[in-house]
Amino acid sequence: MWDVAIVGGGPTGMMLAAELRLHDVRVVVLERDAVPSPQVRALGLHVRTIELLDQRGLLERFLAHGTQHRVGGWFAGVDAPWPDDLDTAHGYVLGIPQPVTDRLLTAHAVARGAEIRRGETVISLNQDAEGVTLDLADGTAVRARFVVGCDGGRSTVRRLVGIGFPGEPATMQWLLGEMELTAPPETVAAVTAEVRRTQRGFGAGPSGEGRYRVVVPADGVSEDRVTPPSLTEFAAQLRRHAGTDFGAHSPRWLSRFGNATRLADRYRTGRVLLAGDAAHVHPPLGGQGLNLGIQDAVNLGWKLAAEVDGWAPPDLLDTYESERRPVADDVLTLTRAQSELTRLDAGPQAVRQVIADLMDIPRVNRRLTERITAIGIRYDFGDDDPQVGRRQRDVSLPRGRLYDRMHSGRGLLFDRDGTLDIDGWQGRVDRIVDHGDEPDAAAVLLRPDGHIAWRGEDAAGLRHALSRWFGAPVG
Repeated sequence: MWDVAIVGGGPTGMMLAAELRLHDVRVVVLERDAVPSPQVRALGLHVRTIELLDQRGLLERFLAHGTQHRVGGWFAGVDAPWPDDLDTAHGYVLGIPQPVTDRLLTAHAVARGAEIRRGETVISLNQDAEGVTLDLADGTAVRARFVVGCDGGRSTVRRLVGIGFPGEPATMQWLLGEMELTAPPETVAAVTAEVRRTQRGFGAGPSGEGRYRVVVPADGVSEDRVTPPSLTEFAAQLRRHAGTDFGAHSPRWLSRFGNATRLADRYRTGRVLLAGDAAHVHPPLGGQGLNLGIQDAVNLGWKLAAEVDGWAPPDLLDTYESERRPVADDVLTLTRAQSELTRLDAGPQAVRQVIADLMDIPRVNRRLTERITAIGIRYDFGDDDPQVGRRQRDVSLPRGRLYDRMHSGRGLLFDRDGTLDIDGWQGRVDRIVDHGDEPDAAAVLLRPDGHIAWRGEDAAGLRHALSRWFGAPVG
């Protein structure tokens, strides 16, 4: 029996697999597609995801394949500069196509020891007091102590365990694809700029190797969201909205997406949990979807590993839902608001102008950017200290960087004066004694996901926090 079976081998599933393997959890990933998808459905990584990759020692390999951008306009495309005072050492968005992110995270999970099985389709699920049995389409079965559905917005796992997915169905749909165009680049750019003056949800930009990534509104909402559009349908919509199909030919891939907005009514049923798009879907405005899933995985990984290893404090695993579901709910609120601002009738455009004027105020611009990039999140730990529950930014220490000390996926005690100890929690928590000026507290206890669990100098307070997040001491 496996410790954990993950259904879905996208970025959420692969990040979760790697996080579990940091703690020697036996994990298998079951992915329906026999080969990785070439679809570029996400184009970049936001600040919080970049920080998490840095905390695991992965950032350099991502930077080698991406482009750093300090561009604003992430909130509904409202023109605004990138804030200069974000509380992060990584003040940029990393442009990187999703297939590259998928490949890098898959390689990371495999290197950590996860088993990846492609071409495996789950058809039924049964759980009991000891574990979960997944029946596969090929007649075999997989047995695991826990199952995590990372299998997207049309999640089979979510459906099989009967978790509701309330929200709004799609009222609009777009066609998205990567293809070659015979029209000259200057013509494509000029026509695209002209169309975007009066239409939202249209674009055609170079994607490399002579191809273009093209998006155009669909002709209504298709009931069949799985079957991709044909090139004929795509070209017809281009002619309808742009007056030309740019000579589109040789598509690498074509797909459709809509503005459905849904949130799972719970993230866990017994030994089955949900993460990523299986738990929440929303329009791609703001570029938060893939990032939200990776952040789910890092929040869940260490908690599920603690449950498997037997040292999890009571209700630790439940904090995954209590922390991450409100975050997803806030993302849905943001995307709903941005969707309204993309409408072209007079009312939404008037509101858009008001928002644009407000975003000229640096504090407003920074606040919205913090929400989009997820660095403004504060989990409610019931502590009066406003920093407790927030993530800790990376800081330079006299002997290296803070994030360099977090590659293990364990908790971390930063103890400036060397007066505190982690006796009884070794193996779950590491300790740094460093006399630098940051972090700006005598001692800081970080969870494995980089959020501040405790700050201060009181040994009793530290031991309470250690017990709360890392279980009873040993010895």
